[in-house]
Amino acid sequence: VGEQVSLKCSFKSSSPVTESLTVDWTYRPLAGGPMETVFHYQSIPYPTTMGKFKDRISWIGSVAKGDASIAIQSPVISDNGTFICSVKNPPDV
Repeated sequence: VGEQVSLKCSFKSSSPVTESLTVDWTYRPLAGGPMETVFHYQSIPYPTTMGKFKDRISWIGSVAKGDASIAIQSPVISDNGTFICSVKNPPDV
């Protein structure tokens, strides 16, 4: 609680990394409920502009190195839940 936390995500692809590569991070609260997208990357990072993670998520990855990690600033207990990292690198999915 209170300290920046890194959410690690690594990937391997049989295709070269291009500007078509996308990364999506989704979140579901521990108590359940709908999934929400909290971060999107395609050539540049697009942190969420709404919801509980607004202005708290930053990109710390490097797609050239197979790293799609993000960081969350000032985490609180209510942030607990399931975070899913999804990487697509067409034509490799």
